[in-house]
Amino acid sequence: MTVPAALHGSRSAPQRPSWRPALAAALAGLGLAACSTAPLPPTPTPPPAATAPTDLVPLRILAINDFHGNLKPPAGGIRIKDPQRPQAFVDVEAGGAEYLSTAVAQARAGHANNVFVAAGDLVGGSPLLSALFNDEPAIESLSAMGLALSSVGNHEFDAGLEELQRRQHGGCHPEKGCQGPAPFKGAAFQYLAASTIATATGQPIFPAYAIRHFDGIPVAFIGLALKGTPGIVVPSSVKGLRFDDEAQTVNRLVPQLRAQGVKAIVVLIHEGGFPAGDYNECPGISGPIVDIVKQLDPAVDLVVSGHTHRAYNCRIGGRLVTSGDKYGTIVTAIDVQLDRRTRDIVSTAAENRIVRHDQYGRDASQTALIAAYESKATAIIDRPVGRIGASFTREEDAAGATTMGQLVADAHWAATRAPEDGGADFAITNIGGVRSSLLFSGDGSVSFGQVYTTQPFNNNLVVIQLTGAQLKAALEQQWIGQPKFRPLQLSEGLSYAYDATRPIGERVLPGSLQLRGRPLRMEASYKVGMNMFLATGGDGFPAFAEGKILQRSVVDHEALVSYLQAHPGIKPAARDRVQAR
Repeated sequence: MTVPAALHGSRSAPQRPSWRPALAAALAGLGLAACSTAPLPPTPTPPPAATAPTDLVPLRILAINDFHGNLKPPAGGIRIKDPQRPQAFVDVEAGGAEYLSTAVAQARAGHANNVFVAAGDLVGGSPLLSALFNDEPAIESLSAMGLALSSVGNHEFDAGLEELQRRQHGGCHPEKGCQGPAPFKGAAFQYLAASTIATATGQPIFPAYAIRHFDGIPVAFIGLALKGTPGIVVPSSVKGLRFDDEAQTVNRLVPQLRAQGVKAIVVLIHEGGFPAGDYNECPGISGPIVDIVKQLDPAVDLVVSGHTHRAYNCRIGGRLVTSGDKYGTIVTAIDVQLDRRTRDIVSTAAENRIVRHDQYGRDASQTALIAAYESKATAIIDRPVGRIGASFTREEDAAGATTMGQLVADAHWAATRAPEDGGADFAITNIGGVRSSLLFSGDGSVSFGQVYTTQPFNNNLVVIQLTGAQLKAALEQQWIGQPKFRPLQLSEGLSYAYDATRPIGERVLPGSLQLRGRPLRMEASYKVGMNMFLATGGDGFPAFAEGKILQRSVVDHEALVSYLQAHPGIKPAARDRVQAR
């Protein structure tokens, strides 16, 4: 189906869906509460001298990215530099839909011209509460907050294009039917997908951009997914789709917007970078977003980014570039000045505001929405499935190993090694597939909901056949074609050492790749357990796609449930499987 290239609208936020009559009154008042906000840093670019203050139209843009269906606050909140000890870090309780909604409403208050936007991955890779209902709760939650526009991200395609279109337009799930407390009406916000093209039609799957007017001045918002999306999702989910170069796509659209009299242009892009500083800084940023921004037409005034789950407030080539961490832990408040005469943006300033639980209260309408879904899911989510004896975390050691990653890899090996004479020799998992930690508390009990949050993709495990040479090639790809070192997590029995100072492609030290103490032979074949996503070359590991799939096994999180049940009180194993030299 061909869709229009642009959507036109007024300055007001989109109508919030009255998904249940009991919430209608609360939703009607959302965002209208008067509340003071902290002053923004004095970083705006000054307007031209000839522009009088009365010729300027203020606009507040609120932005998030990578929400991933986190209706409830994420474990650990957000890690930032400790204000009392600059060399140390501290975890701050933050995020969750109830608090995010309040933070958005307060940041919007007092700003007649405002719009709430996002840079993709609003759904997918979600905790169980949202995932159980096909991420309908997350869509309804963000719609109720007044989200207006969002670019698509790679996780929007986890369940394929048809499911993404259903989430946009509404209706019951084709297989599971209507499961929620009320009929699903679809997103009240509009997905944008300028660079995601249906090959059969040559058209974007959603509008390329949307135009909003503020005091009569048009502002265009262009939405893009990263061009590398096909490499990080299951291939069948993006069959028939093309993901074009981000900067080239934007630059092709600029003349169209100019022809419509649009001078103010904002890009919402699901691609990002890796800063060295804290959440509201930008020293030494690297990664794909840097080159993309440098290639953009000068007409682009502002870039809202995401994907890397990092927070930054940057100037790249003189242009403001922001990102707001993940899971609703930050809302970015961007103040823009529009010139009435030129109809262009003349200044921009941003502040990443942590959605702190000690600063923001809970939005009652969000609490009610969450409770409605929890009432249907609580028995499943809270069911105890095991017990740990200590915390397993995603914190990497010097070699990139994590205790949580090793636990998952061990669980995957246990699920794929039977029968003993034909199962996997070992298992490997990708760090991106391990989404959360298992933190010890109380008696160490672990619920199904906690396990699901660690592996929310419903990925089947498989056993593939690889040669020693293919395995070594895959390990070398931890540095090849990646925005940064992306460490694979190994099960017990497999080990190797690397030297990151050696040339790319030669970093795995000769003779160090061993299976239970014996060097792997490059010409020999081995059976490896892993998730289907990784087996098809996902996460930038095409060497795995060269392997032959021998058998399929259980879903990833089911393997971890079984492993925990078989090892009550388990504690982290030593992180000695990978050595950095």
